[in-house]
Formats: sequence, structure tokens, C-alpha cells
Amino acid sequence: MTALPEMKINERFHATVEGQAVDRLPMIEWATWWSETITRWKQEGLPCNQRYQLYKYFDLDLYYQDWLTITKPGFPKPSHHECPILSTMEEYEKFRQFLYPENAVGDHWAQWAEDQKNGKAAIWFTFSGFFWFPRTLFGIEPHLFAFYDQPYLMHRMNQDLVEWALRQVDYMCEYATPDFMTFGEDLSYNNGPMLSEAMFDEFLLPYYNQIVPKLKERGIKVFIDSDGDVTLCAPWFERAGIDGILPLERQAGVDINVLQKNHPSMAFIGHYDKMVMPLGESAMRAEFERLLPAMRHGRFVPSVDHQTPPGVSLDQYRTYLQL
Repeated sequence: MTALPEMKINERFHATVEGQAVDRLPMIEWATWWSETITRWKQEGLPCNQRYQLYKYFDLDLYYQDWLTITKPGFPKPSHHECPILSTMEEYEKFRQFLYPENAVGDHWAQWAEDQKNGKAAIWFTFSGFFWFPRTLFGIEPHLFAFYDQPYLMHRMNQDLVEWALRQVDYMCEYATPDFMTFGEDLSYNNGPMLSEAMFDEFLLPYYNQIVPKLKERGIKVFIDSDGDVTLCAPWFERAGIDGILPLERQAGVDINVLQKNHPSMAFIGHYDKMVMPLGESAMRAEFERLLPAMRHGRFVPSVDHQTPPGVSLDQYRTYLQL
């Protein structure tokens, strides 16, 4: 078999997720590393700590990511995962002044566009999704009640969100067409999705149906980012036109082989069990052997299934990269 010539970083990504031949699989860390991990590694000799410097240091492919901010200055930022800010339409109307900045795309996109054009980088961006975003305004428990108690408000939030998101896509594409994007959703946990298919169809699908075709018209691959077990809800996303899912957390029981069998046209990123990394080379090698059939199958970019934890030493991480 003749080896393919070296591909550009963005070309390699597209070919991989489309199931085409590649010179090699992408070498990425979509979720990078916990800050505590970087602190440990600095004590073990790591010479830098900035994300894109680390990509270069570890000889990873360069992937620029921008999670576009929905809030404006003055937004009363809640504590993590505890954010019961509003509960009525009237409160939301007053609160909107802190939301939906007209242009959330920064000037750094100009340099990103140049690197992408030259094949040195891929570009991806993230929007808060139609499950994630209302939760940040209601709080976790009130959000789940709101599907029943505040359906009109839920729809109003998501319609505002999708209209804002479509404007941002126009802004960023003035610089460059991103290679892919993710909707941050986190709507599953280790026992499956936190809402029913009927709720998905009523409260999320109408907004995916508005934006996903627009993204795909531009050639942007569309991924869902949800922790937990996504096996049950994968067909919901496929119906919405989503191209793929990440991170496929192994500790939640996700199995890439099942997903590839049931969804052969979808692409997947992640799935390498981060919990084996502190166990040494044999355990890390065995985990790659588990993933090898999926890697050969195509439409799969292996990567740590979430941020590399601080239990992993710098030497162990280097072994992971070598493997």
C-alpha cells in the first residue's frame, strides 16, 4: 500500500470524519487538561502552560477553539452549576440586557484564519446548546421543572439563542469557515439522557432544525458535546442532522463499537478511557488495542474522553502520546 503524502491539519480532520483515507489519524486533545494537571506537570519539568504552546510542545495537531460568550458585561455570574437566576418571562425580559452581544467573534480569528488557510490549524467553535443554555439561567433543578412549568419561556430562550447564534456564524465566516463546531449540551449522565425523546423533539429539535442546515450549507461539521451515556439519545441527534458526538465517556459505559454499528454515517471524537492513564504502559496499550477496530473503521478521532486528570504524571502522558 502506498503511503499518502502528508496532509494539512484541517484536511486530515475532514477526511477522517468523512471516512476517507488519511496519512494518519489526527493527534488532538479536544478537552485539554485540568489546571491541577498542568500544575503537577510544571513541578515535573513542563516548561509552559498556555494551551496552544502545549499543543506545540506535545507535537499535537493545532486546533483553535472559540466558545462564543452569550453574556455581556454586568452579567451576574452565578457559582458553578448553581444558577437559579430567573423563573418568569418578566424576569427574563429584564435580564435580556445582559445577554446576546451583537458580535462575540474576536479579532484573533484573523490569525486563526491565516493558519487555517496555510494548513497549519483547524478551527472549531462552540455554542451553548438548547438544553445547556436554559439551565444556566434557571439552575439545574428548576430547569428540569421548567419543561413543564415554563414551556413558553423555554421556547423563548431557545428562539433568542438560535437567532443570536446564526448571526455569530455570519460574523465568524467573514474571517474563515470553521472546520467543525460543537453544541455544549451535557444532557446525559451515566444512566442516559436527563430528558425524554418527546421532550427533545418539543424543546430542542426545532432549534437544531433552524441552525444545523445553515451550518452544513457552509461545510461546517456539527458535533454534540455531551458527557455521560449518549447511546440512547444518539439517534435523536442523528435525526437532527448532527454529524457526530464527543467525548463518549468510557466510565459511563459508552461503547464506540455499538455506536459505529448503529450509526455508520456519524463521526465520533474521544472515548479513550482517561482512568487507565495512571496505570502504566500496558494498561494504556490495552486501551488503544480496544479502540483499534474503531480507528480502522474510520469516522473516529481517538482522544482522551475528557480532560486529562491530575493523577496522570507527565511521563505517563508522554507514554500515552507515544502510543
